[in-house]
Amino acid sequence: MKNLTRILIGIVLGLIILGSGIIFSAKGMSYFVSHIEKVLLSIGVFVLFAIVPYKFYRDYSKYMLFAIVGVLLVTLAFAPAVKGASRWIDIGIMKFQPSEFAKIFLLIHLASMIESKGKKIKDFKEGLLYMLIWIGVVCALIFFQPNVSTTLIIASTSFVLLFVGGARLLHLGSIVGALLLMVGSGMMMFSHSRTRVLTYLSSFMDGTMINFQVLQSKIALGSGGFFGLGMGRSKQTNLFLPEAHNDFIFSVLGEEFGFIGAVTILFAYLALFLVGLLIAKKAKDDFGQLLAFGISFTIIISAFIHVAVGLGVIPTTGITLPFMSFGGTSIIIFSISIGILVNIARLAEKHQELRSSRSRARV
Repeated sequence: MKNLTRILIGIVLGLIILGSGIIFSAKGMSYFVSHIEKVLLSIGVFVLFAIVPYKFYRDYSKYMLFAIVGVLLVTLAFAPAVKGASRWIDIGIMKFQPSEFAKIFLLIHLASMIESKGKKIKDFKEGLLYMLIWIGVVCALIFFQPNVSTTLIIASTSFVLLFVGGARLLHLGSIVGALLLMVGSGMMMFSHSRTRVLTYLSSFMDGTMINFQVLQSKIALGSGGFFGLGMGRSKQTNLFLPEAHNDFIFSVLGEEFGFIGAVTILFAYLALFLVGLLIAKKAKDDFGQLLAFGISFTIIISAFIHVAVGLGVIPTTGITLPFMSFGGTSIIIFSISIGILVNIARLAEKHQELRSSRSRARV
């Protein structure tokens, strides 16, 4: 387990360092300094959550979720709209996105509920329904900000966790089908999401690019070639590629480090997921196993969506690349998640050492 923890921390630090370098080359010193401040804060919260026993969250998960639902209600009612969406809360010293906290809080409570319900999760009324209510409340509050992409990540992670936890595929399949229909219809309510979806669909009909961002993203990825242009030599960051430091940082990575660099980063996220699965497997309680799996899945699906957007495979969203993109709330929440994952691994290691010492004592 020590090796797994070291690999996990090593990969995350590597991603953070590389992302910081790309942000410096894309946006200059002011953005770089701002990002480093958030990185230092994220390292602090990582250490804190790596120390606090993860079982502590199980006892308070319901209160944590009630609190974030309240904050989401405040955000929806009072937060000023930025680019047509009310997603940010300004507390003076910093701005944060409550939906990012909702990801991990809901995940913790679902893991706790699945463990407590046990086999009742196979029964819709006695087990599954209560979990669906929480998922529905959180997703609805985020959806109407509007923040469709984060809603889809939370919903997909939640349903995968329910499936892993033992819910019947028949129940989940019927619910997911109904939700997709509702979300698809709901996306047409908001002009920005409707435009993105219709533009994406029309690109298949007439062969054009999805939008200007994706066009510039593909130019960046293509111009990088096999080995890339070199660190700091991106041309698309010179006012061509919007949000190069955030929503399209993978495209800058591909331009500066080429196909080799892009594939290496993809394997790094895959390695993170596999290490997370191994930690989940070695956890000694259902809560730890489910929480470790949920955290690992959230990271890899976020990375997949970010990369897919840059390649033009799916409609444009505002999903950041974990540990690499500029953005305070995102990197802090992902650092909290990794801290919890490390704590699960450490406690599993201590449990194993205790069992080994007892076995030696008997001999």
